[in-house]
Amino acid sequence: MKIVHVSTVDAAGGAARAAYRLHDGLKRAGEESRMFVAWKTSDDAAVSQFRPSRKPMARIARTLRRMRIDRDARAAAGAARGGYSMFSDDRSQFAADPWAQLPAADVVQMHWVAGFVDYAAFFEALPRETPVVWTLHDMNAFTGGCHYDAGCGRFAGECGACPALASSAENDLSRQIWRRKRRVLDALTTGKLHVVTPSRWLAGEAKRSALFTKFNCSVIPYGLDTNVFQPRDARSARERIGIPPGAKVILFLADGVDDPRKGYEYLVRALDGAAFAGEVFLLTLGRGKPAEFRGFRHVHLEAVTDDRMLAEIYSAADVFVAPSLQDNLPNTVLEASACGTPVIAFNAGGISEAVRHGKTGLLVDVRDADGLRAALSGLLANDAMREEMRRNCRAVATAEYAIDIQARRYVELYGELAPAAVRGSLKAGVGVTASAATEAAAETSRV
Repeated sequence: MKIVHVSTVDAAGGAARAAYRLHDGLKRAGEESRMFVAWKTSDDAAVSQFRPSRKPMARIARTLRRMRIDRDARAAAGAARGGYSMFSDDRSQFAADPWAQLPAADVVQMHWVAGFVDYAAFFEALPRETPVVWTLHDMNAFTGGCHYDAGCGRFAGECGACPALASSAENDLSRQIWRRKRRVLDALTTGKLHVVTPSRWLAGEAKRSALFTKFNCSVIPYGLDTNVFQPRDARSARERIGIPPGAKVILFLADGVDDPRKGYEYLVRALDGAAFAGEVFLLTLGRGKPAEFRGFRHVHLEAVTDDRMLAEIYSAADVFVAPSLQDNLPNTVLEASACGTPVIAFNAGGISEAVRHGKTGLLVDVRDADGLRAALSGLLANDAMREEMRRNCRAVATAEYAIDIQARRYVELYGELAPAAVRGSLKAGVGVTASAATEAAAETSRV
């Protein structure tokens, strides 16, 4: 079966890494998987990058479209508001240009496409008979522009008066974007588009939006290579980082440590003046400059993209902290669990689906810095509990989040949507039929 993944980027950033892992997992499962992206960062020959025309008229057209989108964004921009990290338009400077270069596909698999896919041009250009599976990595597909709504909930209507834009105007940019999306999606048949979310929480949010009400939705959690993300030798990893022997290590990792949604400020509040038993060492990783602390050591590492190195960093930690204010199913939580590192997190979004309270970690009320401090202090002081959680983390990760499980679930779904392609794969001796994937069918939740 030919699957083409459409993504803005192939391997940089959480959503792109999740997309690439699925692509790689499908290749391992024997499927013909390719990626088509606006910006390529990997050296994978199965990833092709869109090449914009360099003809003068085409370049002028792109420039004019980009200026129009930027003009609307500038006119709508208000004061910065905490909790809102991104806002994206439904239009793209590329318009319909990329889709003439889209590789042939039995199924088109969309991912995070902000800045690349122009909604109207994309769906108009696709062959009518080709089904589209859209894996949502955040809320942007069904909002008026924000990627997480910080609890606003206005996407359940038509957006407008957008808090992310600090707007009080009902017919602001967010409503204009929302209505353009509605026109495009209303024109699609129910069977043309199938929505996938990695968490039940995100599926529920998508169903609250009138944009996606008519489309079928499946919940398929992310997958990762649990042979790479596995417990590594903590002592050698700590030596390389410069962590003193016997220290209790707290790890915070985010693509951008200064992204307000990731909640680093609440970790700062929890650690500020905290009295822990024994020596504490804070290890942070990601773009940005995090706050420093007095009273204990803190080392910050820039972004690390090598998965084996990431596994060593997770293994060096006694606990991983994920104080996100709103999130889908963070790769970091799954990665930490696969490496046997207990997770302390805010009970936000889909995080509670990955963190089993008292079994693989601890959940704390959102924005509760005092509760976060108490959870950290208690777990760091309890070696026996951490050791039990380490075993539980690894067991859950291998049973539920291994890449082959995720790939099998997607193959089952593709088989339902494009049965002719499955029959072709069978003749070639590859692929999995819908009828032969009963286990995958049972594991794939329909919402």
